[in-house]
Amino acid sequence: MSGHSKWANIKRKKEATDTKRANIFSKLGKELTVAVKMGGSPDPNVNRKLRDVIAKCKANNMPNDNINRCIQKAAGDSNGANYEEITYEGFGPCGVAVIVEATTDNKNRTAADVRHIFSKAGGSLGVSGSVGYMFEKKGYILIEKNDSIDEDELMMTTLDAGAEDFISDEEYIEIFTSPDAFSDVLEAIEKAGVTIVESDVRQIASMKKELSEEEEEKMQNFLDKLEENDDVQNVWHNADM
Repeated sequence: MSGHSKWANIKRKKEATDTKRANIFSKLGKELTVAVKMGGSPDPNVNRKLRDVIAKCKANNMPNDNINRCIQKAAGDSNGANYEEITYEGFGPCGVAVIVEATTDNKNRTAADVRHIFSKAGGSLGVSGSVGYMFEKKGYILIEKNDSIDEDELMMTTLDAGAEDFISDEEYIEIFTSPDAFSDVLEAIEKAGVTIVESDVRQIASMKKELSEEEEEKMQNFLDKLEENDDVQNVWHNADM
């Protein structure tokens, strides 16, 4: 749920405690609710935003029963909380550029909480656009290699579906798309029977900021505080950790 390196994300996911897993599922539930309300339909074949969030839920191992329950609740609950999506920009510790995406039913509360976390870490919130120009929105898909994957065939499948970049190393394959092509590429990969480790539309930094070991620790503590906040959905940054 954050802009850490892929290795840190995988390690943290595999070592997640039940509490952290429940927190992730709770945040994904909010995303499903917003997707249903904003997309105007509980049908992922009609509602592309919902389709993308469902893919993200599955990549985070959220059970299908949980996903369906959240969708049905959002579709049938006209009196439920009115969530809004809000984006905050600013500088975290050590001058790291940070984008925080939140989903909230109380903008004043969330803004105060996020500002407090930034301030306590020695950072500061900025105005809209203050760091956004350093990032580009991209669809991101991570696949763990195994003997059943024909890499050349998968590359052609994803490129034909609209992928912009296909990067392969010894253990993993990273696929980048435009936000508009994200759903189509995901669907093509799923039809090919390939398991996805991570998938979401994220803010990718155009330039990384190197940190010392001490600075990395400060940054990680800051990220942990943000992710502990119930309203915070995603955190993107340009730290090279």
